[in-house]
Amino acid sequence: MKIWKDEEVKSLFGEVEKCKKEKKSLKQAFVSHAGKFHRKPNSVRNYYYHEVDNLLQDKERCRRLEIDLKNHEKSHFENFDKIQEEELFEKIENLVKKGHSVRSACREISGGDLSLMTRIQNKFQNMKRKVVKKDNIIPFQNKQKVLTENDINSLFLGLVKLIKKTALEEAKQNFMPSNELLKKAFADLSKKDMQIDELKANLQRLKIENKMLRRELEGDKTSALERHLSHSRAISESGKKEESKRV
Repeated sequence: MKIWKDEEVKSLFGEVEKCKKEKKSLKQAFVSHAGKFHRKPNSVRNYYYHEVDNLLQDKERCRRLEIDLKNHEKSHFENFDKIQEEELFEKIENLVKKGHSVRSACREISGGDLSLMTRIQNKFQNMKRKVVKKDNIIPFQNKQKVLTENDINSLFLGLVKLIKKTALEEAKQNFMPSNELLKKAFADLSKKDMQIDELKANLQRLKIENKMLRRELEGDKTSALERHLSHSRAISESGKKEESKRV
């Protein structure tokens, strides 16, 4: 492991200060220093942040190296709340619609602060992925399925039970010894009865449509069978003609 000499430490901190003044990413400082002193950028980065903490505890060494720690304060960001996230997402989307790239939009919003720009860009990309995932509906091919009588009746009874259960739960939640509330409960139950009547009508309509669909399917099967028999007869007759010619 290569030892960090004082001159190299001063050089690293100087590189960092230069990047901050020019509003460049600190990564450039680490890469530049690594190239000059034959180290790995990640090792330089880890050493820098570790050394900042050490110098905070060792004021004498900090003075000897002539390092002003005010120029090396760590950035502490507060998390975006939901409103800030929505406002941020909307601003970036509006700038993109005007012709900006996502990166340039984030740079404009951050005011040129590269650290903040990177943070905003990462937040936008994460939000974008959530939106895409939410709206990504996989289309399925519609296939008609013939329902049995039991399927239709079970569906209807299930819906009726659900409506009644909902009505009872709402009545329990809002129950108070009051004539007005009782009137409201009766009115709500009346509405539920109307919904049940509508379901009954829909049930009858569904049964009729189901019967029609069955007839269509049976008709398709019959016509297909007829075509097959007709084709078989034609082949048979053709074979007989060929055989009579040979005789």
